[in-house]
Amino acid sequence: MAVEVAVARAPYASAPGRSRGRLHPEPVSPTRNAFRRDCDRIIHATAFRRLAYKTQVFVFHEGDHFRTRLTHTLEVAQIARSLARALGLDEDLAEALALAHDLGHPPFGHAGERALDRCLAAWGGFDHNAQTLRVVTALERRYPAFDGLNLSWETLEGLVKHNGPLTLRDGSPIGHYRERGLPYAIRPYGGANDSGLQDLELWSFASAEAQVAAIADDIAYDAHDIDDGLRAGLFALEELAGVPLISSILKDTYRENPQLEANRVVHELGRRLITQMIENVIAETTGRLQTLAPRSADDVRHADRQVVGFSAEMEAADRAIKGFLYPRMYRHPRIMRIMGDAERVVCALFARYSEKPADMPAEWAQTVEAGDEADRPRRTADFIAGMTDRYALIEHGRLFDSTPELR
Repeated sequence: MAVEVAVARAPYASAPGRSRGRLHPEPVSPTRNAFRRDCDRIIHATAFRRLAYKTQVFVFHEGDHFRTRLTHTLEVAQIARSLARALGLDEDLAEALALAHDLGHPPFGHAGERALDRCLAAWGGFDHNAQTLRVVTALERRYPAFDGLNLSWETLEGLVKHNGPLTLRDGSPIGHYRERGLPYAIRPYGGANDSGLQDLELWSFASAEAQVAAIADDIAYDAHDIDDGLRAGLFALEELAGVPLISSILKDTYRENPQLEANRVVHELGRRLITQMIENVIAETTGRLQTLAPRSADDVRHADRQVVGFSAEMEAADRAIKGFLYPRMYRHPRIMRIMGDAERVVCALFARYSEKPADMPAEWAQTVEAGDEADRPRRTADFIAGMTDRYALIEHGRLFDSTPELR
């Protein structure tokens, strides 16, 4: 059944002309609106280029066709724009959030994140979402008047809150932040404060565009991790026949194309899976919006639930896909061995740089040594988090006698 899609801008869409602005005031661009300008700044950022050599699941050199953080990011951006267009939202803001959402990931994906989190346990830990905020507000140094990219309030808000509120209205952390508190980089943005930074209203939901970017991330993960897992031989097409949504797609594909070769079946599976998920989000979100009847972007932020989402049936299908992938891909013995070696590489680099900051490039060594004692571990982690997989292995090889191949 075809889903009707909206084309006109919805009243609850974020409007670049009504943006809450940037931390550092700048002249308005004569050719680009605020959100398009954010997209362009992100694309030209050093951290964005590095995504080409950062792990998604497989280490960068394992094959030319496996996803990297960059190809994943581009797939998320495509899905986010499609959803935003259908729902009458601002496509540029949805794209900006999709393009930037993984800028804080360290080398070796979640393995690198786990390693840095352990290394920084005594200093508040490491969180890749918080590190993304740190990248775009402090670590990118491209402009003469400020550090960071000076992105709009709506983009910063969406990066921090794309998975929902982080605190109660009184500032108390919620969810998985309840135990450890808000991550280091997010704390100055936690509400009315004397830091001089923008209040990102961590107690509310983010814009509909941010919610679109978040669910686009989920859709892209499901589709491309199935593709990459099949390509790597971690599981076979026949094993996917027991996963509800996947099984129906495969049955339809084989019925319509009985002699279709396996590699085309895999591509058709990914295409149909993405299409069905997108159409489900459009239909479910349209229903939620009709019930809520928001008249502004703030009405979406102040709703009592996310407005963008899957139906209950598609949520169950999404859980089933992730439940299939978790043991067969993310916890596959080969992947676990490689990621275990990767964690040890990151931990060894952190220990070495902490002991001998001079082993870092001169600019970073000066940055670390200029900070006070409490700030040095965080700045050391900033350096490591910015590394590509390849550079991390090169550095480890330079500093240590033996470096794992991660194959």
